[in-house]
Amino acid sequence: MIIGLDDTDSKEGMCTTYIAAVLIEKLKAFGRVEGYPLLVRLNPNIIYKTRGNAALAIPIGMKRSEDAGPIKKIVIDTIEEMAVFSAQNTNPGVVFIEESSEGMKKDLARFSLRAVRDVLEIREAEELLSRYGISHKGFKNGRGLIGALAAAGFALTGLPDLTYELIAYREKKRWGTPRLIEEGSVWKAAAQPDTWDTVDHESKRIVFAPHSPDPILFGIRGKSELAVRRAFSLIKSEPLERYVVYMTNQNTDMHLMKAKISEVLDFRSYILEGTVTKPPRTMEGGHVILEIGDGTSAMECAAFEPTKGFRSIIRRLRVGDEVTVYGSVKEGTLNLEKLKLTALNQHESKNPLCCAKRMKSMGRQQGYRCEKCGATAKEQVIESIKRNISTGFYEVPPSARRHLSKPLVRFQEHQEGSSCAR
Repeated sequence: MIIGLDDTDSKEGMCTTYIAAVLIEKLKAFGRVEGYPLLVRLNPNIIYKTRGNAALAIPIGMKRSEDAGPIKKIVIDTIEEMAVFSAQNTNPGVVFIEESSEGMKKDLARFSLRAVRDVLEIREAEELLSRYGISHKGFKNGRGLIGALAAAGFALTGLPDLTYELIAYREKKRWGTPRLIEEGSVWKAAAQPDTWDTVDHESKRIVFAPHSPDPILFGIRGKSELAVRRAFSLIKSEPLERYVVYMTNQNTDMHLMKAKISEVLDFRSYILEGTVTKPPRTMEGGHVILEIGDGTSAMECAAFEPTKGFRSIIRRLRVGDEVTVYGSVKEGTLNLEKLKLTALNQHESKNPLCCAKRMKSMGRQQGYRCEKCGATAKEQVIESIKRNISTGFYEVPPSARRHLSKPLVRFQEHQEGSSCAR
């Protein structure tokens, strides 16, 4: 049986991963987790999300088929007991996949990927649940059924790219109090190979622990279970209630779609190729705006203030630079997650030199004149210029990274010497 659940938390507390962790313990009497529980990040732009838009799936190898009924009751009772039903945007959903067909797998594979990249309606999940007779329960408006079915679908069909996260949970009596974690041990853990986003070197901050009053103490992300467990063994902290290693689509760029600028829609995420069409400008609040075009359309891309040093990279770009941008679109603006500078514009039009000084313009389309000797020229000259930036990849710091965004440490290009904003 695959159990999918979603939308049990709120902005004020609780966490769907914690409810999954509790269920894993409760269901041990009925079987064991097959492989890993899945933590699936869905479309990060959905306006209905509570926090990180995570859905969970637990594949259980049942000891006996007659245990299906008791398992469903335990899951539903636990959600009813622990979910934050008082929050407006909390609309839990749970699904139970007990058998499958090839047609069902294909439909769920498409649905699950769309849940990460697109905007879905509740009726789409309900239609699939009905078509294949999948046992389920929705609470309130039932929107959580979308994520629950998507997570269960990935558990059934597999993730095209994956990482791991070990999440450690706090004792309940400590929820809402300051987290006690020895900082030195975190920096030692962050130095372990095949892990990332434990600390932010630019700001010299620890970033693997949340600040909200939810049950999570910290999460360690990495390439394998071995990698995250190795880092975990070095952390010194307050006592844990429990911890779970999840397989996940975090840091995979699964949310991104290649497209032309003219095809872009709000609330989706894209990889776009284009040329810088206007000089970058800094807005009030420290946000930096870049405009790119592809010959037929143009759009603005934003490096917001929390991206810190990444903004200095954007400011160094010039009109004519060729770039590939990665990010999510809202209100017609792409929120930059990373950028690949593919070609530099290393030429600039300047007034001609004469008598060791630049000629002055005589007016629009009237040419140029040397103020000293009176010599004239019809047009500007093209000169090579030095740039204080190189081609390659640049990314936002870990403190500003979205759950799904792939860090450069996971890119082969980065390993071969691409640049990184630090």
